[in-house]
Amino acid sequence: MTLVLLATTHRVAPGLLTWPAWQRLREARVLTAAADHPQLPYLRDAGIEIEVVPPDARPVVAAAREADVLWLTAPDGDAEFVERIGELVVDDPVDVEIVHGSYDLPGARLLDVVAVMAKLRTDCPWDRKQTHETLIPYLIEETYETADAVAQGDHVSLQEELGDVLMQVAFHSVVASEREDGFTIDDVAAGIVEKLVRRHPHVFAGLDVEGADEVVANWDAIKKAEKGDRPLLGGVPDSQPAPQLAENLVRKARKAGVPDELFEGYEERADKAKSVDTDLRDWSDRFRARVQAWERSSRG
Repeated sequence: MTLVLLATTHRVAPGLLTWPAWQRLREARVLTAAADHPQLPYLRDAGIEIEVVPPDARPVVAAAREADVLWLTAPDGDAEFVERIGELVVDDPVDVEIVHGSYDLPGARLLDVVAVMAKLRTDCPWDRKQTHETLIPYLIEETYETADAVAQGDHVSLQEELGDVLMQVAFHSVVASEREDGFTIDDVAAGIVEKLVRRHPHVFAGLDVEGADEVVANWDAIKKAEKGDRPLLGGVPDSQPAPQLAENLVRKARKAGVPDELFEGYEERADKAKSVDTDLRDWSDRFRARVQAWERSSRG
């Protein structure tokens, strides 16, 4: 006789189970402690009888000594129950088999991000009052923190910082979904997928390319066709710090073949800006050191 522990993931639609899972479900007595388990309606539709019982491991193990029993674990995994099963079968063995009825697909945890953000937007007073405008400083800060992690080669921090950026994307999306003319995170994802497919014909449409330079040229040509009559510098955001704004404007203009005389005065002002930026950065480094010293002394 065998005790089967059937595990499923809530990130896959209920009822979509592996063939081995369906076989075990039809061969065994099916038990669960989760009366509201999302799989139950689909199992019952398939003619499978399920008994809802207390999460007591001892009678379940005893039943498995008499006939095959399948325990449908709750969406959270029933960790304490499963641990107790392990303790009971050490001294008095019974065959225990773990079967995965469904598996997370790559990217499945993104569903959790969406669900958590939706709940925060509803239940947290601070999250509830945020707008696109109030969130912008956090998006900028998290982006810079991500850049710092890359610059420092800190891959542990990079994972965390990318999560913070992802949270901002999810946050803006849930805020936008509340407007009549808004959009959802699915719209955001669909838009970037369509753009990536459209701008990579060498990957998705069989176009031959000879190297990265041709990929960039094709990207620029496709982008130009998409944007139509939009001004050449229309895609450069004004909200950047002044040095980056000027640098990006010049870079894009040079790439487009803008005449040299239109760049008059740039080099002089760029050098001056770099000097001011360097002075302020030096002050910031010294200020950081002073605050850290004060912090250490304050701790006694």
